[in-house]
Amino acid sequence: MKTPDISQPSAHPARLILILSLAPTVGLGLGRFAYSLVLPDMRDTLGWSYSAAGFMNTINAAGYLAGALLASKLIKRFGLSASVRWGTLASLLSLALCALSGNFFILSFARLLAGFGAAAAFVAGAALAATIAQAQPARANFLLSLFYAGPGLGILSSGLIAPFVLQAFGPGSWWIVWWALTLLAIALTIPLLLAPLDTKAGIASAAPAEFALRPVLIYLAGYFLFGAGYIAYMTFMIAYVRDAGGGAVAQSAFWCLLGVSAFATPWLWRGVLARNSGGLSTAIILGVNALGAALPLFGHSALLLTVSALVFGVSFFAIVGSTTAFVRFNYPPAAWPKGIAAMTIAFGIGQTLGPTAVGAITDALGSLSYALNASAAMLALGAIAAAFQRRLVQTS
Repeated sequence: MKTPDISQPSAHPARLILILSLAPTVGLGLGRFAYSLVLPDMRDTLGWSYSAAGFMNTINAAGYLAGALLASKLIKRFGLSASVRWGTLASLLSLALCALSGNFFILSFARLLAGFGAAAAFVAGAALAATIAQAQPARANFLLSLFYAGPGLGILSSGLIAPFVLQAFGPGSWWIVWWALTLLAIALTIPLLLAPLDTKAGIASAAPAEFALRPVLIYLAGYFLFGAGYIAYMTFMIAYVRDAGGGAVAQSAFWCLLGVSAFATPWLWRGVLARNSGGLSTAIILGVNALGAALPLFGHSALLLTVSALVFGVSFFAIVGSTTAFVRFNYPPAAWPKGIAAMTIAFGIGQTLGPTAVGAITDALGSLSYALNASAAMLALGAIAAAFQRRLVQTS
């Protein structure tokens, strides 16, 4: 199998992967996660229930699932780099649509488009990053983890913008936040469009290879539970902080801590991610993630919320990286796009069902603490499931 030409200084592996990470920065960091920052104001202004608010992340997750299901076909038809770029542009368009209307159906379509674009860009970007990382096999897992730190930049930047825009312009200014995020996304997309990512070599042109699902069903179940569990925390924690009396500064600080923690992921977990130990690496990181999600259940103190954000954030991004590492260890390179897509599909199903279900629980029981209970429980079960996954024996 050939790899992209990275012999030129302008195409250094780490630099290329960092530029690639701008795709999930826009598609996930801004397109998905920033919604949590404007959710309280949108819910108050537009008169939504928690179920309706959760549905916006459910429809986003449904788009993500559709994008994951079609990613392999898109990559085969258009190539890795084109799929990354067009997926990111779709996510960018969705941000602008969110700023244009408060109509529930238009917003639902925008969230659907954001999910679809993010998934296509993510699967293609992860496969391309894995290919580029192979240029330095000894550092491959570290280089690959740089890609998964991308959403942290989107979370950090949106956390520095959204709470203060809402504070400055007052109730009902959620649409101004979406415009601000759209402008930020444009700036982040430009380097992705200009970077020398185009290559006719690589995974997309390799001989076809099958990705066997049956040997990894327990691992996929664990990743499904992660998808269902993490989304409750990421959707409703800002509302939880606000309901506990946290103003713009507290909301911004909490969200920025989540984003900042992502930058520690490549260094903190590099040893764990380098272990070819079946699902154990994922189980360890997912267990830490469950602990971070559970901490707010013990109180609303600033210290507890700070530790929760740091523990959750530093493990959340590593879990996604661990699944790609698992695919890279256990399948031949030609199967990586299908393998990453399969993981993303399991994840997508979980996060499609999670927000609306947890929102309905919150509406019925009247407290966001129940959402966090459900989140922590699903993450813990996911860690247990992943721990049972054994290493596979490659046949090719």
